[in-house]
Amino acid sequence: MQLHISPSLRHVTVLPSKGFREFIKVKIGSRRLSYRMVPEVIYQVLEEPANQSEVQTGPEVPQTLEDFIAQMKDERPDAKTFAIKLKSMVTFLEQRTRTAKVQEYLYRHVASSSIPKQLHCLTLKLANERSTNAQARLQLPSAEFVPALVDNSYFHYVLASDNVLAASVVASSLVHNSLHPEKVVLHIITDKKTYSPMQAWFSLHPLTPAIIEVKSLHHFDWFAKGKVPVLEAMEKDQKVRSQFRGGSSAIVANNTEKPYIIAAKLQALSPKYNSLMNHIRIHLPELFPSLNKIVFLDDDIVVQTDLSPLWDINMNGKNLKSDLSLWQLGTLPPGLIAFHGHVHVIDPFWHMLGLGYQDNTTIEDAESAGVIHFNGRAKPWLDIAFPQLRPLWTKYVDFSDRFMKSCHIRAS
Repeated sequence: MQLHISPSLRHVTVLPSKGFREFIKVKIGSRRLSYRMVPEVIYQVLEEPANQSEVQTGPEVPQTLEDFIAQMKDERPDAKTFAIKLKSMVTFLEQRTRTAKVQEYLYRHVASSSIPKQLHCLTLKLANERSTNAQARLQLPSAEFVPALVDNSYFHYVLASDNVLAASVVASSLVHNSLHPEKVVLHIITDKKTYSPMQAWFSLHPLTPAIIEVKSLHHFDWFAKGKVPVLEAMEKDQKVRSQFRGGSSAIVANNTEKPYIIAAKLQALSPKYNSLMNHIRIHLPELFPSLNKIVFLDDDIVVQTDLSPLWDINMNGKNLKSDLSLWQLGTLPPGLIAFHGHVHVIDPFWHMLGLGYQDNTTIEDAESAGVIHFNGRAKPWLDIAFPQLRPLWTKYVDFSDRFMKSCHIRAS
């Protein structure tokens, strides 16, 4: 921490991590004083653990360095009193900074974990439309295209999502940028509660000539037959979460942990890490046993180029992955362990990560990638999205659509 004092004390540099005695330097005017000229009592006060009875809090503590300097000039305290007041100010500001940081992490957690009312509205509107409009209940795909669902001459993509708006962007960007949209088959998997709205959306918004299939997990015979290991693991994890972690309130209430530790624990509570949609990719071979090669798409990506060249890559019998970054949470770490030795690395062009947590990503870099991934909390459909990157996602949303307008879904 650096404190700049002027004009009589030009600056005081404090580095507490390695001890105050070694790293306090005071510069008065043009002269630099070594730490040996600082009264010993100052070291004693600063090196002692903060004593709440001595450390002042509240409005009487100077809020800025200028206030502190003015107070010292006015009171002319002795060395010990000076050190105590300096320590009070620094401690108070550290506590206030920590509180603000923790609150920021909590607000981001709530914002990223909650369903925006606009998306909830869209789901309800589409479900109602399906119940009253036969055009919203069309078979997807139509009977003539059903054979293509197991035809390996097509380019097969799988998207698992319970977010209709996010799924619509992935599908639109995929088909729009395809050089051969007539060869694209997109298999959309969703949960039971989202099936009707999802099916209604793609019935009313066909992406011809691409072939779109919408299925709920309960439509898969394999999934409904018996025990599914991933479901059992998720149920056990949910019990552990509720029993030991105490929720976000308990995490934030801990006053001893560093803010970045609190942020990591809050992130671990994100519903997506206990979402079946996030884990279903593990069972793709059982869900699509007739297909030789598929590309799995997350629902927070945008496709910006034709993906058909992926089918020309010789993977030597392995699973496709664009990088080997180990993430702290999610399905990637166990996936990489389970498929160790069976992962084929491809050019990072096909998968640019970090648009949901790296606000320093430039629009130029993002535009140059084949697929951009908004992994992280700042999803493009949330208010906390990075404004400079969100247009890359919103360009595939038709905000003039009647469902978008009725639910007040806007570009910004």
